[in-house]
Amino acid sequence: MGVYHRIKSVFRGPDEFDLTSGSIGKPLFFLAMPIVITNLFQTAYNLADTFWLGQYDTDALAAISFAFPMVFLLISLGMGISVAGSVLVAQYTGANKEREAEYAASQTVTFAVLVSIVLGVIGYFSVETFLSVMGASTDVLPLATSYMEVISLGLLFMFGFAVFVSLMRGYGDTITPMLVMFGSVVFNIILDPFLIFGWTVVQDAPLVGTVGFPELGIEGAAIATVFSRALALVVGLAIMFRGNRGVQIHLRDMAPDRTYLRRLVRIGAPASVEGMGRALSMNLLLVIVALFPDTVVAAYGIGTRVFSVVFLPAIAIARGVETMTGQNVGADKPDRAERAAKLSATVLFIILSVVGVLVWFTAAPIAGLFTTDPAVVEITSQFLRYVALTFGFIGIMRAYTGSFRGAGKTLIAAALSVLMFGLIRFPIAWFAADPLGETGIWLSFAVSNVVGAVITYAWYQRGTWREGDLTEGKVDLDRTTVDASSGGD
Repeated sequence: MGVYHRIKSVFRGPDEFDLTSGSIGKPLFFLAMPIVITNLFQTAYNLADTFWLGQYDTDALAAISFAFPMVFLLISLGMGISVAGSVLVAQYTGANKEREAEYAASQTVTFAVLVSIVLGVIGYFSVETFLSVMGASTDVLPLATSYMEVISLGLLFMFGFAVFVSLMRGYGDTITPMLVMFGSVVFNIILDPFLIFGWTVVQDAPLVGTVGFPELGIEGAAIATVFSRALALVVGLAIMFRGNRGVQIHLRDMAPDRTYLRRLVRIGAPASVEGMGRALSMNLLLVIVALFPDTVVAAYGIGTRVFSVVFLPAIAIARGVETMTGQNVGADKPDRAERAAKLSATVLFIILSVVGVLVWFTAAPIAGLFTTDPAVVEITSQFLRYVALTFGFIGIMRAYTGSFRGAGKTLIAAALSVLMFGLIRFPIAWFAADPLGETGIWLSFAVSNVVGAVITYAWYQRGTWREGDLTEGKVDLDRTTVDASSGGD
């Protein structure tokens, strides 16, 4: 508890600032900073796998370049539930409807568990076919398949923890998920090299034999990730059931409610479409990337991992804008939500543009952190330099789409995502890859970043996100109300 309170003194929790009144910059900062760190920890899972497998084998590195987009696709298929839960919790919290927020969180957990189990089974039995269609080479296919089979079996834990983070964020608590994620990542980073490379100790008499971990290669990286996420989910559920921090969930509210499911689907389906648009773009681009040598595939994997780190501030602030918009829409203060979005877009454009310049000048050393293959380093450096100077535009798009989602306009955010990835990035890569080689793929990233930001900004200025209120027409909760004296769960 002492560590928790010291962390809170630095970051501040939801009990120390009001998202619906007062200044905008400070609460948004204190809301977003833990999200930045949480996302950094989450990215550390992938970076740890990328680093250790890069030392282990180039084919294994190429294999996770195929595996990560499929992981993203599986999670994206169900992410609408977590987005819907976060939006509902945020709007009900802003409207001071605590009971409704708790019911929304409880139902979200129930349906998230069911969806993740179904998706995990589908992923396990379809992984090899999927990766073959994506163009994985004969050397890479068995490695990527073994990785994804383990991930599919553990999808419940990976997706479940993401839901915990979303629900706590909707309430305004971003510190607790950050601390839970920290412990999980440390455990994963420690476990990774032991399972990938193996570790044995030969014992002398009288206890003759060996103890330790067998060399599991890429499968070991997947086991380490799933096991770490499982521990994080257990801790997250314990926190939400206790209700001492963030939104509380109750067993009495977790019986599947088909009426509420329709509501979650109505809000969340477009968010799943948005996530799938991003994931399908990554996978379709892999079809093009797979036409090139494994060195290009590995470079693509490293580059996208670097982008995932660079865009952490954009993703974090967008999540903060989503929460602020949701709570202010619930409190009937749309002007305040709009000011938060504009401030975030401006700050992100400046910060990410500066970061882009730094990446442009240090592309080769960055690539060298992940691989010792000089050919992969050279190709990765080219990829990073083509995209780096457009980083600021990603910040603009992320800020405004976050506001769309917080207002419940998940369909608009989905449409913008599909437009950017499906109608701009992929077609450019498809037609440019033949005459320009892999350079055409890198160019598609840069162009889609700029065009996507311009279109998103123009759409936001129309003001259609102000229409409607998700807290209207709420589910009747009388039948679930429990007298406090009954002891709750």
